[in-house]
Amino acid sequence: MKKPVRIVLALLPLAALVALIAVFALNIDRDPSLVQSVLIDKPAPPFALPAVEGLPVPGFDTASLAGQVTVVNVFASWCIPCRDEHPVLEALKRETGVALYGINQKDAPDQAAAFLTQLGNPYDRIGADRDGRVSIDWGVYGVPETFIVDAKGVIRFKHTGPLDLADIDREIVPAIARIKAAG
Repeated sequence: MKKPVRIVLALLPLAALVALIAVFALNIDRDPSLVQSVLIDKPAPPFALPAVEGLPVPGFDTASLAGQVTVVNVFASWCIPCRDEHPVLEALKRETGVALYGINQKDAPDQAAAFLTQLGNPYDRIGADRDGRVSIDWGVYGVPETFIVDAKGVIRFKHTGPLDLADIDREIVPAIARIKAAG
């Protein structure tokens, strides 16, 4: 093999590495909420989640989503942003009275119970997604994520990442109002 060919072959992995680093560097501050769910305007995937052991609220399933607008929040006790988001969920529940259901992802029941005992429990129902399978079916990239489901069980909105009070005023409350108005 000729020397120029060897040099080119040797530099190819380095060029690929530089290109990969450039892609990551350009996207490092990208807003995760820009990643849209393919489930928007589609029925929630079929599922049934048992209650989290040690909590006084029932689990839920696909049928539980019918008949009312529901906010579904995916959370875990080991998730630091979930801890920061928690007071916002309590404010959402207080201000809107909307049905708020939680999917507790890949969490030990005693840890989930301790988390909600310490911070308060805004959820009407909480399903234990111990293996993360239901979260995957919902298209969850990482916790926390929040969905709004209409009275027919169709996912109408998704927020990726932790909610803050501005998100509640700017996105969640208007989305709930639009979905309720659409019937």
